[in-house]
Amino acid sequence: MTTQSSLGLEQAAVLYAQEAPAAWEATAAPNAAPLPAGDWPLGRAIAQVGGVFVLAENAQGLVIVDMHAAHERIVYERLKANLGAAAIEAQPLLIPATFAATAQEIATAQAQADNLLTLGLDVSVLSAATLAVRSRPAALAGGDVVELARSVLAELAQYDASSVIQRAQHELLSTMACHGAVRANRQLTLDEMNALLRDMERTERADQCNHGRPTWRQITMKELDALFWRGR
Repeated sequence: MTTQSSLGLEQAAVLYAQEAPAAWEATAAPNAAPLPAGDWPLGRAIAQVGGVFVLAENAQGLVIVDMHAAHERIVYERLKANLGAAAIEAQPLLIPATFAATAQEIATAQAQADNLLTLGLDVSVLSAATLAVRSRPAALAGGDVVELARSVLAELAQYDASSVIQRAQHELLSTMACHGAVRANRQLTLDEMNALLRDMERTERADQCNHGRPTWRQITMKELDALFWRGR
């Protein structure tokens, strides 16, 4: 059984920042012998197209990989495994952000104070109709902190707190993974492409990125032959 370590989101951010250049270790020689059937499901890298797609050859034919989408899923799964059940790292605000709150928002802020802290939000009652936001998730340094607080308060009032926390952590890690993944137009070596393919094969749900887009497609030799009317 694999043991997952726990670390704050800020530490996780350091982790993905270190991985952002995608300095993968090569696990396959670019001039290796033809692949035996069943080996390396995503095949051996042969080229990069448009700074976006990696082309690979496997036993079935041609594999096309969206390198950003694929690496985004890999980074996300690593962050999720390392974050574990830890609270999201909070960033204190130098000047608290205050806003006029509804009675329900006041009640939710009081009742869900601990869960808000787990999400990196310190929201306290300033007066009978005013709330103050004193910290935000460290990974979300930009954006409107009041809108963020109101959105989370609305969800906590409507849904079970544990499901809100789980969804919020997913969204934060997805944002971090997207920024940490290898960017389009970065030229990769064949060794880096092959290492990406091997990482995909070891990563859970690697066939889709965090937004539901496919990360790779298979084109069989039969389909390639049909494109060029071979065999007719």
